[in-house]
Amino acid sequence: MLTIAYIGNGKSANRYHIPFSSKVENIKIKKILSPEDQSPWDALPGVEYVKDINEIWNDSDVQLVVISTPPQSHYDLAKEALINGKNALVEKPFSETSEQAKELFALAEEKGLFIQCYQNRRFDSDFLTVQKVIESGVLGEVFEMDMHFDYFRPEVPQSSDTFSPLDSFLYTHACHTVDQVISYFGSPNKVNYDVRQLLGSGRMNDYFDLDLHYAGNLKVSVKSSYFRMKERPSFVVYGTKGTFIKETKDRQEEHLKLFYMPDNKDFGVDLPEHYGTLYYMDEAGRYHEEKVVSEVGDYSRIYQGIYESLVNGKEKIVKDEETIRQIEILEEGIRQMDLNNQ
Repeated sequence: MLTIAYIGNGKSANRYHIPFSSKVENIKIKKILSPEDQSPWDALPGVEYVKDINEIWNDSDVQLVVISTPPQSHYDLAKEALINGKNALVEKPFSETSEQAKELFALAEEKGLFIQCYQNRRFDSDFLTVQKVIESGVLGEVFEMDMHFDYFRPEVPQSSDTFSPLDSFLYTHACHTVDQVISYFGSPNKVNYDVRQLLGSGRMNDYFDLDLHYAGNLKVSVKSSYFRMKERPSFVVYGTKGTFIKETKDRQEEHLKLFYMPDNKDFGVDLPEHYGTLYYMDEAGRYHEEKVVSEVGDYSRIYQGIYESLVNGKEKIVKDEETIRQIEILEEGIRQMDLNNQ
């Protein structure tokens, strides 16, 4: 049994963590730190809700602490967890700086503890489907991939008249997509940055376009905006023999927002209208256009991996160096934005 406690009782814990940790056999939630007297989320049966964080630090049964609080607190709480002898799973962004990340990983190693970033988006349906198509070989040599994570939410940047890296669109959204790229293709050789504040300098960062370059002329472009009334495709993959286009995103978040939970068999499952389209030429020069049945996304695979690491000694799903490299890219993106504003 792996016994865990959550620090935070908001949307992050109740929407994006607990429904998935609860799916994994032999994971038990013992405590949740909930400093507020009332919460819009239903209390979980058999779980202790505490207001004093020391009740978690002093509980010898708790083996893993999950930090699901606002980003500004991630580094401090992760460090406090390690100092108190607890393994830690930290929501993204893991920390504001790569130096902070290196410090946390070094502290965990010194104390013989586990710490990892919660990169659940590695198990998005659209991303898993793209991997399946690439690995089939039908596209030939892949030389370009475009990834988009778009919204039409102008009220978000319009309501902010200050800038903070941890609240930027780059940190809060590229922490998903850049991690996906690194997890599959590895660390890029070079990155080109176009990070903007469309509403003006000093306002919220609300747009980014990153080009990650790899050996063999592969370029992966990661693009997002708050001002896209018509979303761009989630993924477009170009190869020497064909193209794959996945228009729609993974549906797990969509279902969670409707309180349609992972215990439903069709949770997060794409319908035929969500399937991507594959265009390619076969060896005989014949043109093909066909739908690709989507892989099934499942964020509980992160928790299953953590269980395997802590209980069975298996390698981490999210490697330390991957988290550090991702934060280095986010840091440099903000630095380039600042330089462009001078």
